[in-house]
This record gives sequence, C-alpha cells and structure tokens, in this order.
Amino acid sequence: MQIERLVQMVFYIVSHGHVTAKELSDYFHVSTRTIYRDINTLSIAGIPILSTKGTGGGISLIEGYTIDKSLLSKEEQQSIYQGLQILQAAKYPTAEMALSKISAIFRNAMESRWLDIDFTYWGSGEKEKIKISELQYAILNKHVITFVYRNTDLKKSERTVEPLRLMFKSHAWYIVGYCRYKQEIRTFRLSRIKQLQVMPELFERELPKDDTLSSECTEESSSPLFKLKFSPKIAHRLYDEFQEEQVSFQEDGSYYVTIPYELNHWTLHYLLSFGEYVEILEPEEARIMLKEKAAKIVNLYP
Repeated sequence: MQIERLVQMVFYIVSHGHVTAKELSDYFHVSTRTIYRDINTLSIAGIPILSTKGTGGGISLIEGYTIDKSLLSKEEQQSIYQGLQILQAAKYPTAEMALSKISAIFRNAMESRWLDIDFTYWGSGEKEKIKISELQYAILNKHVITFVYRNTDLKKSERTVEPLRLMFKSHAWYIVGYCRYKQEIRTFRLSRIKQLQVMPELFERELPKDDTLSSECTEESSSPLFKLKFSPKIAHRLYDEFQEEQVSFQEDGSYYVTIPYELNHWTLHYLLSFGEYVEILEPEEARIMLKEKAAKIVNLYP
C-alpha cells in the first residue's frame, strides 16, 4: 500500500541520511518514477524532503529534522531496541523492518551498539525458517491449524490444534494450543512440525488464566530421577546445562548431577553427547539402555 510505503520511506531516509531514487526504487521494488511521485506526496504533506540533481545529488531531509520521541526516556528507548534485537535474532517476521525504523527514531540512544544477539550455535548453517507469520495470523485471527508432528520418541502423528500462544524458549520456538487429539492444552516444538496448514475453521477458546502448560512429553513429576556421574574434564558444560543446585562436587574430583528425565531416546542421545565423561548411576534401566546404544555404536566400527 502507498501509505505504508510512504511511512517506511521517511524512516529509511531518516536512518540513511542521504539516498538516491534508484536506491529507494530497489529497496521498495517500485520504479524510480513512483519514487519521485512519493517524494512529491511527502512534500505536499509537509515532510521537509530535499531532492537535488547532478553529481552528489539525491534525496534527504532538511538537516535537524527528527521524529518526536520525547515520550520515552533514553533507557526506555534502549529497552525497546534491545527487545527488537532479540526478536530479530529469533527470526521473528518483520522484526528487522521494525528494528530499522526504531534505529532511525532512537539514533542517539543506539549509537554505542554494544549488544549483539545470535541464537544460532557456533558453526551452524542457515536453518530452515519456520513460518511464524502464519502462526501469528492463526493465533490473532483464531484459525485452527493442522500439522504432522514427531514427539521426543520420534512417533509421528497428525494433529489438529487451536493455537493460543507462540513462545520462544531455550533456542527454539514453540506453539501452545488446545490439541483436539489429546483434548488438552499442549506445547509443540516448531522444528518438529511439518506440513503446517492454517484452516478456514475458527475457534473461540482462550488461553486459561492458569496456563500451566503440558508438553508433548510426560509430566516431569512422573519422570524417573537420574543420578549422573561426570568427569571433571566435562565440568565446563555442567553449569551451562544444569541448575547449580543439581550439581555437587565430589572428593574424588568428579561431579554428581541429580535430575528428573524421561526414559526415552532423546534423553539417551543427550547423555551420549557427553561421551565417555558421563556414567548413569541410577536408574538401572537407563544404564542398561545406554549400554545397548553404546554397543550398537561400537558395532559400527568393527
């Protein structure tokens, strides 16, 4: 829409200071003739835009022109900017555009650029982008969604869900909604969602005030308690991945971790990531299962 483009154009010029019609036409995917018409429209609306021809010419705003931001303190401006940085790092749709606009408005508050946020792991490549915008539309407009889902046991099922909330937690996006298959509020990890479809069917359900959320896993209270022994050679990971009260230092230099885990493939694969530096002390069933998995790995290298 032209109005949206005009607003974005003002923010773009404020942010960049001096631009060309060609640069604006490339950015907004319109012709230079359209850009000049937009500039004329902005001038008529009272926006002090200068357009000069020749070498070094281009489009700019009269020096000293700013957008009113007096309602927010410098600290509040920084909080808004940092919140948008987090959304941008989490691949949230439109966050980059919003960040660009806010940068233009709060330029003085952002000069230090001391904060850099990146949720990807070292050495990771470009991951498939989750269609968060579709889920946002479904939540805000109360559309039912369907998808194919794999849980932590790698079991595949087709789900019909009334989406209620989009949540980002621990490096991943989750959708919270009422699962018609389970007939309760559940939490689904987006990376395990395939064949997502937003249906025309509408729903009226709201997220309950007591929104204690169930995941696709068994409740933590019913999970067995694992007692793990770690070598000091892997100690650097312990305080990154476990709570401090779960870790205890032993006289022989090892570390014990006591934590409830589900007895499933995910838990075993996670513990295997510690290699020879972890031993399951309890429960015995988990020891046997991990020993069997380790034997299968050994058999791959005769």
